Amino acid sequence: MRRLFFFWAFLLLAPSCLALGEASWLVKSASKNLILVDKNTSADLIIDAGEFPGVLRATKNLQKDIEKVSGKKLTLSNAISNNNNPLVIVGTLGKSKILDQLIAAKKIDVSKIRDQWDAYQVAVIEEPFPQVKRALVIVGANKRGTMYGIYSLSEQIGVSPWYWWADVPVKKQSALYIDKKLQLTEIPKVKYRGIFLNDEAPALTNWVIEKYGNYNAQFYEKVFELLLRLKANFLWPAMWNNAFADDDPQNMILADEYGIVMSTSHHEPMMRADKEWNRYGKGPWEYSKNPENLYNFWVDGAKRNKPYESIYTLGMRGQQDEPMSEGENIDLLEKIVNDQRKILDDVFGKDQLTQVPQVWALYKEVQGFYERGMRVPDDVILLWCDDNWGNIRRLPTQDERKRAGGAGVYYHFDYVGGPRSYRWINTVSIAKIWEQMHLAYTYEANQIWIVNVGDLKPMEYPIEFFLNMAWNPEAWPKERIPEFATLWAEREFGKEHAQEIAAIMTGYTRHNLRRKPELQEANIYSQLNYDEANRVTAEIKSYAARAEKIYAQLPTEKRDAFYQLVLFPAKASAIVTELYDAQAKNHLYAQQARANTNDYADKVRELFAADAALEQEYHELNSGKWNHFMSQPHIGYSNWNNPPEDTLPVTHHYEPHKAAEMGIAVEGIAAAWPSPGNYQLGRFDPLGKQQRIIEVFNKGKESFTATAKVSAPWIILNHTSVQVDSAAAFLVSIDWSKVPNTKDEVAGSVQITGTGWGGASIAVKAVKPHLDKRALKGFAEADGYIAIEAEHFQRQGNNRELRWEKIPEHGRTLSSMSVYPITDKSFSDVTTAPYLEYDIYSQSSGELKIEGLFAPSWPLMPGRGLRYAVAIDSEPAQIVDLTADMSAPAWEESVRSDVRRSITKHRIDKSGAHRLRIYSLDPGVTLQKILIDTGGLLPSYLGPEESRRY
Repeated sequence: MRRLFFFWAFLLLAPSCLALGEASWLVKSASKNLILVDKNTSADLIIDAGEFPGVLRATKNLQKDIEKVSGKKLTLSNAISNNNNPLVIVGTLGKSKILDQLIAAKKIDVSKIRDQWDAYQVAVIEEPFPQVKRALVIVGANKRGTMYGIYSLSEQIGVSPWYWWADVPVKKQSALYIDKKLQLTEIPKVKYRGIFLNDEAPALTNWVIEKYGNYNAQFYEKVFELLLRLKANFLWPAMWNNAFADDDPQNMILADEYGIVMSTSHHEPMMRADKEWNRYGKGPWEYSKNPENLYNFWVDGAKRNKPYESIYTLGMRGQQDEPMSEGENIDLLEKIVNDQRKILDDVFGKDQLTQVPQVWALYKEVQGFYERGMRVPDDVILLWCDDNWGNIRRLPTQDERKRAGGAGVYYHFDYVGGPRSYRWINTVSIAKIWEQMHLAYTYEANQIWIVNVGDLKPMEYPIEFFLNMAWNPEAWPKERIPEFATLWAEREFGKEHAQEIAAIMTGYTRHNLRRKPELQEANIYSQLNYDEANRVTAEIKSYAARAEKIYAQLPTEKRDAFYQLVLFPAKASAIVTELYDAQAKNHLYAQQARANTNDYADKVRELFAADAALEQEYHELNSGKWNHFMSQPHIGYSNWNNPPEDTLPVTHHYEPHKAAEMGIAVEGIAAAWPSPGNYQLGRFDPLGKQQRIIEVFNKGKESFTATAKVSAPWIILNHTSVQVDSAAAFLVSIDWSKVPNTKDEVAGSVQITGTGWGGASIAVKAVKPHLDKRALKGFAEADGYIAIEAEHFQRQGNNRELRWEKIPEHGRTLSSMSVYPITDKSFSDVTTAPYLEYDIYSQSSGELKIEGLFAPSWPLMPGRGLRYAVAIDSEPAQIVDLTADMSAPAWEESVRSDVRRSITKHRIDKSGAHRLRIYSLDPGVTLQKILIDTGGLLPSYLGPEESRRY
């Protein structure tokens, strides 16, 4: 707690410009601190002329960044002048004579970073040279480390990593002072940290063609700089219709200068792009039939990339990322890997083979080869993959963690494939990223973290979190998840709106994760039960409205960035959701023959046009800088792949007649009177919903009056008559003081008359059980169910070493609970497993069902499930494996809805207070919500809102 207090105290006292998640290097006073720039003084930038080209370039960028911020251009020199100015000394170990002098004079100690991968240190030192009072020294263990230190200073003074890619304005400051106490050492925890530009047509590709002509060095230098500013070092380049090294020979040279380690994607072996085979390959892409040509093709790739830092992908899949045409031929794949290793052996030399980074991606069916016994040499990195929907399929066992090559993870923010492609905007919450990548880090999958980011631009927010976490997962415990959004918003837009922007980012990403826009359609959210569709639509619209309000208050220079990063994704998500809500209402009202059916068809068309207009507005930002980027089709899917263009959803038309005609819709019932049916409101009880709706609607065009009367004095109406033009509602409630004191259900009705002969009788039922208020504690049954958010437990126990802990903002509604710390331990004895305990109060007895809503995770180890156990009171706990059914339909539903459901049956002998326990038996079980069905739980997507707790 003391450490946390001082951390926050430091932030409050320091200037607001700081690197994301780090304490500020800046102070407000020049007194004994290093003056970077003020009205009287400017530091000199010093760098050895023999430095790496990338470091020289980054130092020049720093010079430009300081000028953007302060208006002053610092002198950049290769030698120390006699002007007594403060210095900013930049250098890489082994490449700077000035650093050598400082090390020899013991002015700096580089022992912590020497020989450390991508490490850097930053320090203010006193009297580095006789004529110099003070210097800021940025030292890298390698060229990337130096560049990370340089760009960290840029971010500290107010230059966002997204200054170009999202038009985030630079924060102007006339004076910049570096804290004299600054001593910083940074060493990344994950070795290779990067992104995959994929599924890049039409959006990114059309933008690149318009702006650069092709995926050439002019384009990639923008990507490389961004990666360095985000402390990344690894890239899988765009490959749908392109070939990185072949499209522009300067691409590879430039990547090496920037220090970006290049590789080819999971299905492109030996540094040869898929499209290169189309251009130069001879014969079929089948090793069993065409080994010589393929072998020579791969030899050329190894020779071409020998001078550059690269990771060589081993193995083979079919062209265009399909399974091998030869089928699951493990012997053949082992021969392929052996031959690829021989190529590397020949090109690099026998004593160098184990020093050449190689990776085998265990993607889709390839993981099956591994599980059936295929192995690669110990120095090859095993790249475990998610299921393309953000759920990691497998992580290293204890024995696999001993492999020299180690392991990594290939993750997805974007995907083309079943059950449905999702490529348009950000649909991933940072809490989900944290939950999965924390598992990866704990199980030592820390050699590569690579994420498919699609077109890059719409994914700015999750990209930064992913790469920030990759640099140091330990700096981002789950408790800091909410803090990230606030710090990000503050860096980009200032303190004033940071909390509100953080709420919008968290809200819209949670909304999109629980049902991606491409997967939305009519009737996903219930129109009939728990007011779900209305609640969900209102919620996402509120985020869009809040974003609109902030946008109007922001200064002009911040609006383009805010539009791209906050307003557009929130507003676009709201439009799509409202569109499908309107379509669902149109379908329901057409079925009921409502006069206003066509209003919702018109609403669908309006929203469809609004979506297109919003896209156009985005493309016109900053004089068309981002034209094409939001052109990915996303409305009107009819199968797994996107339609060629956005397609207007189907609506129904109803032509009302000119007369007045009454129809009546009862809450929770799709049919409408006068169609035959059993029209009754849901049963009332004292603990349940206290108001229900009867809606009277017009089937024609002429207005009419509807009247209502009750059959019993305990039934209350808000009106006795309503004028109905389109629709009007009677709200029904209960006067409990007039309900007979009996444990049995009492019945009454509301009689409604309007047009034509007769009227409708809507049944009303109520029950007023005897409640023992002394025993009424915990979550109480009402309306036939109990709904509980997982974090609202009363107790936990059984294990002092392992505890259930909250993952903030995780899951579809509130948060999630999972057991930490993550270990290899599973439990065979339920009584020793860590549990959560919930107090519940049941008004009924007999059989009930308990539905657990869990994260859609996979078993992390072979031979292990994802088991939990559940019990009420002293009954024997029922053990459930969440992944017992991993059939394609079961998996598809789990990723569509981003939840895995499990139902158990139980029995309680009497009403009253009870105790519910949930046990975790395997690592990775992540509980979001509990639904107890006592006979009245109704169909819905998210389940009812949480029950009342006493």
